[in-house]
Amino acid sequence: MISVRLLFVSLVASGAMLTGCEREVSYTEEVQPILFASCLSCHDTDSEGYLNSGFSLNSYEAVMKGTKFGAVVIPGSSESSSLYLVIAHKTAPEIHMPPHTDNALAEGRGFSLTDKQIETIKLWIDQGAMDN
Repeated sequence: MISVRLLFVSLVASGAMLTGCEREVSYTEEVQPILFASCLSCHDTDSEGYLNSGFSLNSYEAVMKGTKFGAVVIPGSSESSSLYLVIAHKTAPEIHMPPHTDNALAEGRGFSLTDKQIETIKLWIDQGAMDN
């Protein structure tokens, strides 16, 4: 009987490890504040980033709408989401966000997100990019 209980406990523990015990990331509490603090100055509806791409960060709906070129968030797949790829610098340098041009640096817009901020956005996307 003890062997059956031990087997059951082992299976439950293994299942928890396989499914991951990551915390649920909140768009409203975690992702939106990062985007507002670090990206909204360029991606507001009358700013350079919006005028060039059509990408606004004013709301969850705007983020999910994406750019005039298409979606930037693919719920469940950060590796397919250009939002994640550009902030994690997994794209060509000229499209990294924030931009790292001399003008951007002089205006205080050239500083990357922290690893923790990038990981938060990645987890949010991988968890389905919910409006929570």
